[in-house]
Amino acid sequence: MSETQRKIPVMIPMLGEEEAQAAADAVRSGWVAQGPRVARFETEFAATVGAGHGVAVSSCTTGLHLALVLHGVGPGDEVIVPSFSFIATANAVRYVGATPIFADVELTTGNVTVDTIDAVRSERTRAIIAVHQGGVPFDTAALRKAAAGWGVTLVEDAACAAGSMAYGEPAGTGAAVAAWSFHPRKLLTTGEGGMVTVDDADAAVRLRRLREHGMNVSAADRHKSSQPVLEAYLETAYNYRMTDIQAAVGLVQLGRLGGLVAQRRALAARYQELLADIDGLVPVRDPAYGQTNYQSFWVLLDGFGVDRDEVLSALAAKGVSARRGIMAAHLEPAYADVTPPPLPVTERLTRNSLILPLHHQLTEDDQDHIVGILRDLAGGKA
Repeated sequence: MSETQRKIPVMIPMLGEEEAQAAADAVRSGWVAQGPRVARFETEFAATVGAGHGVAVSSCTTGLHLALVLHGVGPGDEVIVPSFSFIATANAVRYVGATPIFADVELTTGNVTVDTIDAVRSERTRAIIAVHQGGVPFDTAALRKAAAGWGVTLVEDAACAAGSMAYGEPAGTGAAVAAWSFHPRKLLTTGEGGMVTVDDADAAVRLRRLREHGMNVSAADRHKSSQPVLEAYLETAYNYRMTDIQAAVGLVQLGRLGGLVAQRRALAARYQELLADIDGLVPVRDPAYGQTNYQSFWVLLDGFGVDRDEVLSALAAKGVSARRGIMAAHLEPAYADVTPPPLPVTERLTRNSLILPLHHQLTEDDQDHIVGILRDLAGGKA
């Protein structure tokens, strides 16, 4: 294939005939809204990530919102978040009327640390949202211990982390509350959709109520009853439900997760080997305490000699669809009214990093082509 014909997308969701059949079966069942498949998906996903309970929702963003509502975060409170994250992380704080306080991240993982959080913590700090950025787990042991000592809620934004490991366990194991994404950019997708996981049974009950208008009995339970059920609405809440069609797809996807992680880790290891001798280019790697699922494979151009945006253009000209690195929310117009503390690492990462293609259809020939372009840009090095 000529370079003009070659097209290498940055991401392709792993969807096949099994997912199509599962969705069709859900449609034929007549139960297309939240129902038995959602309940099964909740149970199986929670078991996969090492949590006691799963509560399916319409997105990770709504999951983060509910996590803050669950813990009573509201006006007058401050919530520490990384700016180095998709903007939904900070937006969820504003949904509850609280104030997002941006913390810097460490260069190697792109994650907040105990020190970067402590640097911006105040007496108004009510919660922290820590992100397993791009699938790289943050130091769960250190952050959970610190949050407990400070007396603040730690909400884990695990949007990208399905299949990642920290201290030998799935990234969600032991989290007080974690929110997950099933957007097509993630390893496990339901089209749109998300999950909140908790260990506390009472918290799960309230989360299910909050996602369904505050109703004290679910539509599924009403349907199963042989007698009329007169539901009550116990609090002002939301419509954040997942459909059974989505959950049917999610159940198939869940069975693929282990294989997808293994394949992505193998491809990432090959990238790391191929890129190792290119000066000024640093690929993402596992932290010492865990393993990433490589939901995104990013590289930092530090001293590379070619501007990041020029690299993106050069890749695009040869059929490679790469992306800018993780955004910095504090640099977006939506947060122009915020005066952040100095965030030198965040700005360095967001300015000088890019995401290379990584997906189940990526071939070794594709990787050689991508790395060859980068090597040419760097001036070549045997």
